[in-house]
Amino acid sequence: MADDLPYLARGAKPVATDSTMLVSNSPYLNEPRLRDWLATAYLRKSGKDSPTTLDAHKLYGILAEVFDVPRIEELFTAERKRWPELDAWFTEGFSSNFTVDELLEYPVGSLGHTFGRYLRDNGFEIDIVPRFVPRNQFEYFSLRSGQTHDLEHIVCGGGFDIIGELVPYFARLSNLPRFLDPELVGLINAGQLLGALRLVSRTGLHYQAAFPTALKAVRCGLDVGEQSGPYWMAKYENVFHLPIAEAREALGIVGAVDLDSREASLLWPEYN
Repeated sequence: MADDLPYLARGAKPVATDSTMLVSNSPYLNEPRLRDWLATAYLRKSGKDSPTTLDAHKLYGILAEVFDVPRIEELFTAERKRWPELDAWFTEGFSSNFTVDELLEYPVGSLGHTFGRYLRDNGFEIDIVPRFVPRNQFEYFSLRSGQTHDLEHIVCGGGFDIIGELVPYFARLSNLPRFLDPELVGLINAGQLLGALRLVSRTGLHYQAAFPTALKAVRCGLDVGEQSGPYWMAKYENVFHLPIAEAREALGIVGAVDLDSREASLLWPEYN
């Protein structure tokens, strides 16, 4: 009898299938590598043996086999017809080619110099995503997202540490839905969504002392995304010479607060 079932268990309808494999109507759930990635990235502790950055590298390699690129292309094409600014962005197809030395030539305190010092002081490379020639709209969107990610740390107010990573993540997650078709956003934001929530989950499960700061980082990112213009289309080279506050204004960044999350991030063993 239905009345004998626990309240929260009512309404379930078993589905028959002839499949000999695990199958669902979700392309994400159907990918066994992604199921393993989720269990590992969301539940594990942090450690130097497997850097958190490796999580993202593995994730995007898996998602490359899951993304419905033909549908994404259809939706981007439709959006370009609706939104001239987006069409102009794709038509120009601008790609960054600056060097660290060029960044350091900008005035101290400027966006360009600040970014250059971060790269030089930490021995990092400019290109999170190696430069390539995009073959379609989605590849161009992905290329530019990789090229601007570290700059988004600065202008959105997130530190270059693991908790600070939540700021640009959640800024994008809350900004893109304001400008693009919901179905398109759901497809192209999958990596951002899964990548962001792994940090929230791991911090809450294993590093609770850092969790309040992680929640502040989420809120800071949401504030920027909810109030700012479509900064993901920005050409940052045009504002490298400006102080960060002025660069934010020129880019249409609103609501940014510089979050100091270094102490909280040190609670992750990977950063000790």
